Amino acid sequence: MIGARGVDLHEIATQVGVPAGAIWTLSESEDLNANLVRFPTGSGVEEHLNDEVDVLLLGVSGEGEVVVEGKKYTLSNGVLVFAPKSARRSTLSRSKDFAYLSIHRRREGLRIGRREAL
Repeated sequence: MIGARGVDLHEIATQVGVPAGAIWTLSESEDLNANLVRFPTGSGVEEHLNDEVDVLLLGVSGEGEVVVEGKKYTLSNGVLVFAPKSARRSTLSRSKDFAYLSIHRRREGLRIGRREAL
C-alpha cells in the first residue's frame, strides 16, 4: 500500500531554471494522472481534441489563458477550469512563470505538445 504525501506545487513551479513542459508528475496513483506543466510567455499547448477523459486545469503560478471550445478563461493561482471530454482546448502562457496542474483519469499514451513563443 502506498502512503499519502504532500507536494508544494507552487514551490516546484517557481524554481529558477525549471524547463518548460511537464515538471512534476503524480506517479503513485493507478487511477489518476496529474501533471504540473510550466511554459514561458507565449508558449503553451496547441489546440487539440481530447475525446477520452474530462480534465481539470488548476492554476499554480503566473497567468495564462485556457480556451475550451472557443471560450477563453484566465488561469492563475487557485483558478480551476473544467474541460469536458470531446471539447477542443488549448493553453497559452501570459507570464514567464505560468504553471498549472492538469488532472484526469489515467489513460495510455498522453503526449503534450509545446507551442513555440510568437
